[in-house]
Amino acid sequence: MKFYSTNNPELKVDLKQAVTQGLAPDNGLYMPELIPVLPTAFFETIAQKSFQEIAFEVANSLIGDDIPKSELKRIVEHTIQFDAPLVLIEKDAYALELFHGPTLAFKDFGARFMSQLLGYFAQQQEKEIIILVATSGDTGSAVANGFLGVPGTKVVVLYPSGKVSEIQEKQFTTLGQNVTALEITGTFDDCQRMVKQAFLDTDLTKKYFLTSANSINIARLIPQSFYYFYAYAKLPDHKRPVIFSVPSGNFGNLTGGLLAKRMGLPIHKFIASTNINDVVPQYLLSKTFNPRASRQTISNAMDVGNPSNFVRMLDLFQGDFDLLANEIVGYSFTDEETQKAMREVFSRNKYVMDPHGAVAYLGLKKYLGEHKLEAYGIFAETAHPAKFKEVVDETLKTTVQIPSVLDKFLKHPKKSYALSNKYEDFKNYLNNNF
Repeated sequence: MKFYSTNNPELKVDLKQAVTQGLAPDNGLYMPELIPVLPTAFFETIAQKSFQEIAFEVANSLIGDDIPKSELKRIVEHTIQFDAPLVLIEKDAYALELFHGPTLAFKDFGARFMSQLLGYFAQQQEKEIIILVATSGDTGSAVANGFLGVPGTKVVVLYPSGKVSEIQEKQFTTLGQNVTALEITGTFDDCQRMVKQAFLDTDLTKKYFLTSANSINIARLIPQSFYYFYAYAKLPDHKRPVIFSVPSGNFGNLTGGLLAKRMGLPIHKFIASTNINDVVPQYLLSKTFNPRASRQTISNAMDVGNPSNFVRMLDLFQGDFDLLANEIVGYSFTDEETQKAMREVFSRNKYVMDPHGAVAYLGLKKYLGEHKLEAYGIFAETAHPAKFKEVVDETLKTTVQIPSVLDKFLKHPKKSYALSNKYEDFKNYLNNNF
């Protein structure tokens, strides 16, 4: 399989180069040259397949020619070591719980897959691979824990100071070993800008082997398609239309769903559910993409004002607005609306949603309310409520128990390095410490 840059379809590389580069040299994102459609027989028997079996068939169809099947099977088995339950919340509305991995966030799927794939390629490198990752919350913890101790790799996490929850922060600032945390004075968009600039800096790229673990890396995107297939497999039947509502920030998760649909998964509609950082819902209303500085909310992992994966979404539809708008509906919600939904679902159904899942729930209910459709609705619950304990406790007037896997992080001291949001300060840090 070849992968091309979204900025230049003629710029094509193999899987190894796409994964180890992360960002194309022309600042584009890599996309697969061909998206294969899975055979009818796969969907006819999907309900009988395990999560690992589904994931392997999807991955093998996309990249099976680029890596030995035995190695790919090992990578998939390492990635899928936990379930993604489909939980009925109310009539025909299901929560897809993606938070049962080691850091209790959906990004564990992508981070674990990528860490093993990069580790495989690192064995073929002379230079150590330095992974740069910008995070608004869960990406940093998932990537740091996914790569912890992986030979031939070092991880540098950039995160906005004061804009991630304490538990999220502790999950990547207490690890040590091959993980470094940089606390940036600014926003997530500043962190993402600095990472992208580093990849285009020839002084750094000559000196270091740099790559990204953000969803700009194709190795993060591929495994994010796995759980859409698995959720579909777990539905009571496959006769009704299926609606997916995805809490969206950098839009890697939703793009993974679009990839699954291109591979044949019969999804009727995607809902891009955002908080007040609503550049994509606004685009779907106005046909104008107007990125802006992100604003802080209680669903902080979605506080993104210039989502990177928007270019991949456009690319999948050849830049045709009408085609894109036919498959994706966008809604945005305030913190007040989010908290109201959390309270109502808890009161009515005794189900605790985190703020991100609550935004997705709102998007699903709004769409179903506007379209009288006999459908199965699925909303993604992307993080365990305990990762946002203060918000959840205050909103629901209850006490969310912290799982032991999270509690262990809280007992260790934070270790991070403060930097400004000036790129030169970041560049100097790398030059002086690596």
